[in-house]
Amino acid sequence: MKKLSFILSVIILSTISCKQSKNPLLEEWDTPFQTPPFDKINAGHFKPAIIKAMEIHNKEIDKIIKDKNEPTFENCIVKLDNSGEKLYEITLILFNMIEANSNDTLEQIAQEISPMLSKHNDEILLNEKLFEKIKILYDDKDDLELNDEQKRTLELYYKDFVRAGALLNAEKKEKLKDINQQLSVLTLNFGLNVQKDNNNNLLVIENERDLIGMPENLIATGAKIAEERDVKGKWAFTTDKAVMIPFLQYCPKRELRKKLYDMYLMRGDNDNENDNKKLIQEIVTLRLQKAKLLGYETYADYVLEERMAKTSSNVYDLLRQIWAYSLVKAIEERDEMQKIVIAEGDTFKLKYYDWWYYAEKIRNEKYALDEDKLKPYFSLDAVRDAVFTLSNKLYGISFKKLDNIPVYHNDVEVYEVLDNDKQHLAILYVDYYTRANKQGGAWATGFRDQYYKEGKNIYPLVSIVFNFPQPIGEHPSLLSMDEVETFFHEFGHALHAFFSNVTYKRLSGYVPRDFVELPSQIMEHWAFEPEMLKLYAKHYKTGEIIPDSLIKKINNSKYFNQGFAKTEFLAAAFLDMDYHTLKQINDLDIHSFEQASMDKIALIPEIKPRYRSTYFNHIFSGGYAAGYYSYIWSEVLDCDAYQSFVETGDIFNKDVADRFRKTILAPGGKKEAEQLYIDFRGKQPDIKYLLKDRGFI
Repeated sequence: MKKLSFILSVIILSTISCKQSKNPLLEEWDTPFQTPPFDKINAGHFKPAIIKAMEIHNKEIDKIIKDKNEPTFENCIVKLDNSGEKLYEITLILFNMIEANSNDTLEQIAQEISPMLSKHNDEILLNEKLFEKIKILYDDKDDLELNDEQKRTLELYYKDFVRAGALLNAEKKEKLKDINQQLSVLTLNFGLNVQKDNNNNLLVIENERDLIGMPENLIATGAKIAEERDVKGKWAFTTDKAVMIPFLQYCPKRELRKKLYDMYLMRGDNDNENDNKKLIQEIVTLRLQKAKLLGYETYADYVLEERMAKTSSNVYDLLRQIWAYSLVKAIEERDEMQKIVIAEGDTFKLKYYDWWYYAEKIRNEKYALDEDKLKPYFSLDAVRDAVFTLSNKLYGISFKKLDNIPVYHNDVEVYEVLDNDKQHLAILYVDYYTRANKQGGAWATGFRDQYYKEGKNIYPLVSIVFNFPQPIGEHPSLLSMDEVETFFHEFGHALHAFFSNVTYKRLSGYVPRDFVELPSQIMEHWAFEPEMLKLYAKHYKTGEIIPDSLIKKINNSKYFNQGFAKTEFLAAAFLDMDYHTLKQINDLDIHSFEQASMDKIALIPEIKPRYRSTYFNHIFSGGYAAGYYSYIWSEVLDCDAYQSFVETGDIFNKDVADRFRKTILAPGGKKEAEQLYIDFRGKQPDIKYLLKDRGFI
């Protein structure tokens, strides 16, 4: 998942006493590669730093407006592009900490400043005098002798202002500001509520007999969590997926599987202080009001205008096309598992909390593949080295571990990324393990984007964050196949950031949401290729390379559980679109709406959508509203793009990789996404490669 930010934001005016000690967030960072001085930053620094950074930003904007010279690209657009630099850095640090290493103080600060940041953002984007200068340039853009990158940057800034409401009258602008400020708080609180519920979820097992049949490493994980959560001498399991999924796969007691999975499903839906149902009603209502203020019939119409899909009908068409295949496959998988239930002498009907347990039996019986026996070949160190090796084979880049870079948590490692000419390219932070103060899931983010300033290349600071299981004793963190794919996926986002080669900040990393998953998802294709496995899958104890027999089993099981995987994903994508294509909202009942959405597509009861409404962070707290479909849209692209390597007979083909870097990874927002893809592939993508890759045809 890529967490993108285009933050022009800050806070209301205040003054900072000259007697106050220096604030490290506001100083020039005297650190290697000008990385954030995490060892000197504390929570108390953020609010005054943002206040000051806002003042600086306002002065920069005011200088553009008061310039009496005729507006030019240099004195208007370049100045705008360079403005707010310090503010952007500080807010990136704060909100990355909220997600990866939060505490009550940071959360309170974020709640206080979020509406203020929104207000500041609106005051810039709705500034009539600033927009007037931009509009003059935009109207004359064909006569300004701009190069393609300059013209594109101007066009995007003009669109930003228009889509933010610059053409509205004064009354509607004020209404829009109010909506934006409310949404900034509601969406932040939604994510915090999910995190709190997730942290509170704990299944405690007291009787050792209830552990019979579970792998030793899972039992050890339960003991470690119990010790950390002050229930020493027992076993405890959380709803973090790194813990929950193995539990669901291997715990033979149905009532325990149900109890843990229901905790997961009910996050944000427990009618307590962390309940999200009312927040969803308010968020969806405000988004629709915003869309209508800006002249759109639905919020999806507003969002999709800037995406490759363009319209909600195009999104639904794609979802339905793949749904027809995935649901049939999922029903076949369900029926096969039900036969196992009966063969074992049981009479119960398979339920949603049984799926992982019996799917694992299928994998064992049908493919003779026990994932728990695979994990020793997928230690965290081995998988990390795998993505480094793959990146080197494709692009020639290398990684140098750094121990002199301040980090925000001891789990974080830092690497200097060196280009194929051994010159500095980027800094990479990697945050590996699950912990109580971190949001669930995995994502890529950063502390600085790449761009040029006064002719100097500003190199990116990139971060990838995971929730992998903690090492236990002498045993390293051992990853499941899904977690291996997750590492490859997020590293694809990192490559996208490393290779950015744009002049202007506005273009850095700017691609539509339904294109941004292409660089990440294409990396997943290499994870279990036999040639790749031979390079990295080594037993953590013996150093033995994964044997051909296991590779064959992995390859034979390629289509295992694909009906389930696609069906649970598509169900969540339909739910997202259904919320954001509403044209009117009256007393929205979240449970009823969600059920009606699932009934409409005939989702079978043995499968729950990957995200229920009340913990659907992607759409109610992240940037994926009317955009969760993006993963499957990008999957059409990545399956087609991977064929460029396959067709050469060399999946590590450096010429194809070089073309992918130059046409997909480096340009950022220099061109429309569709054109970027055609520049690489020479044609539109073909959906057949996705359907083949998932075993649907």
